[in-house]
Amino acid sequence: MLTLNKSSAELIGQASAAPCVPGRTGGGRLAGLTLAAIGVVFGDIGTSPLYTMREAFGARGGLPLGEAAVLGVLSLIFWALLLVVTLKYVAVIMRADNQGEGGVLALASLVLRGVRAGGRRQRVVIVLAMIGAALFYGDGILTPAISVLSAVEGLKVATPAFEPYVVPAAVVILTGLFLLQRRGTGGVGVLFGPVMCLWFAVLALLGLLQIVAHPAVLGALNPVHAIALFGTHQWQAFVALGAVVLAVTGAEALYIDMGHFGRRPIRLAWLGFVLPALLLNYFGQGALLIRDPGTLANPFYHLAPAWALYPMVVLATAATIIASQAVISGAFSLTRQAVQLGYLPRLEIRHTSEQEIGQVYLPRVNWLLMAGVIAVVVGFGSSSDLAGAYGIAVVGAMMIDGALAFAVALLLWRWRPWVAALVFCSFLVVDLAFLGASTTKILEGGWFPILLATAVLLVMSTWRKGRAVLFDRLYAGSPALPSFLTGLTRHPVPRVTGTAVYLTNNVDVVPRALLHNLKHNKVLHERIVILRVVTEDVPRVPGRERVEVEHLGANFHRVRVRCGFMESCDVAAITMSCQLGPPEPRVMDTSFFLSRETLVPSGRPDLSPWREQLFIHLTNSALDATRFFKLPPDRVVEVGSRVEI
Repeated sequence: MLTLNKSSAELIGQASAAPCVPGRTGGGRLAGLTLAAIGVVFGDIGTSPLYTMREAFGARGGLPLGEAAVLGVLSLIFWALLLVVTLKYVAVIMRADNQGEGGVLALASLVLRGVRAGGRRQRVVIVLAMIGAALFYGDGILTPAISVLSAVEGLKVATPAFEPYVVPAAVVILTGLFLLQRRGTGGVGVLFGPVMCLWFAVLALLGLLQIVAHPAVLGALNPVHAIALFGTHQWQAFVALGAVVLAVTGAEALYIDMGHFGRRPIRLAWLGFVLPALLLNYFGQGALLIRDPGTLANPFYHLAPAWALYPMVVLATAATIIASQAVISGAFSLTRQAVQLGYLPRLEIRHTSEQEIGQVYLPRVNWLLMAGVIAVVVGFGSSSDLAGAYGIAVVGAMMIDGALAFAVALLLWRWRPWVAALVFCSFLVVDLAFLGASTTKILEGGWFPILLATAVLLVMSTWRKGRAVLFDRLYAGSPALPSFLTGLTRHPVPRVTGTAVYLTNNVDVVPRALLHNLKHNKVLHERIVILRVVTEDVPRVPGRERVEVEHLGANFHRVRVRCGFMESCDVAAITMSCQLGPPEPRVMDTSFFLSRETLVPSGRPDLSPWREQLFIHLTNSALDATRFFKLPPDRVVEVGSRVEI
């Protein structure tokens, strides 16, 4: 088996457009990366003060407003930010990086390296990955809706006359945001860091002014107040946990965006700037509620003096747009990973920046998210109604991250089982408490993320199961490649000039397109390349390891192309760079053969009828291989076949 030489490897590396991961600790870039991380990573968790304290004392929970209750809720928020965000994510889970990348699919790929292929553990990990991804799409719909709504609702604080215009204004803002996605964020992305820095500075200043006026509120740092809250208001305190969890929404974003900015800048931004600003604002709202209970309708906006209300609405709207943009971009990135790893069918992926390969735009995902967000805004109508739906998606995703990180600690970090159990069971207890509190709001909106996640999970599981069934149907009974070559030696076939590249998922058997071509045309090209693209469980594959070429004789060549789940694959450029022997292949002398299967229901289906129909629909709607693998359209030959599924 041969590998590519250095020059070919460099060409292929360029063809696949593998991005460069920012330096993790580069002194000159650390400040810039930290600023960028503040602008992108912390938008979701940074806009939670808009609604968290209000919901903790909302009418649904029935927690009475009083100094002891305020101190108890503040204590819960403080320890939630410390335990869930700082310890669980920043200190522990962010250690589980897949070559610098984070997120539930990257984490699951990391776990899969330590489990036996085809075993029960592998199936469990794959199911958890699909559930985690499905819950993230719920977050991708709920975050823009609740964030922008809560920001625009500040207009009602100024005058109730604005109330009828809150939902229409939110719809207009969100529609404009989704319409701009095709242009990418490069033009306005440079403003994200400064705007969010201003946002967190204002949060800190407004909170600090109230704390100075009522410094006793700092007593909430003592966990005794949280314990006392449960002792006095058992059920109401438990329900209030469903609002406290809103303070940690966006914790997963720290992990997902680790590949863009690095672990150190995110940790530095969180510990040195974002966390202190959030705590000052929450404690400032608490001090305000103790002094003036009448501000409960919207304690965040009542922190600001009357003259600053409209500027605060503008700043809050800008911050929530940035938070929404980060979640939307995360949904694009997650979908790209899911497509490459085989969890979803091929989709159109457009790169919106020539400098940053990680900036992608997926039209179909964008319009589905836009429809979902607008439907949620119109259907729920207020951020308070949305708060009940928000918690379940967040807690579910955090629990799956914890379970997969526990497996990494055992399998890859080689932690002692009792140490791993102690650490992650402690996290699990907190997550279960939040989940239990969130389930009390299922009828008030919590059903939505469950329904959405179930639908996405069914799509992903159907696609994976259907692809496995189709693989068996396509290659069952296909002649093995070695025996075919032996027969070709005994019974030569006329050869025509040029190179034929057959894309296939199984390079050990003869591709169906080759058999059909030989059957109908009675000839073969002088050079045959049987090529398979394999997506590895790493973000990027080094250039020297990207391609393997095996010469089989009779001018047949078996090529395996390895790409990471964060990479694109330019098959034409890769083929031209392979060392296949003279004469070197040229695009104009090369034909790319693809199999296009027409799926029809089977009399003996391996899928249930509804899954069968769903899989056929997904297959028919998938992006064609010509565009996905960047093949020159005028050099592609598609050979059709009818397959019962």
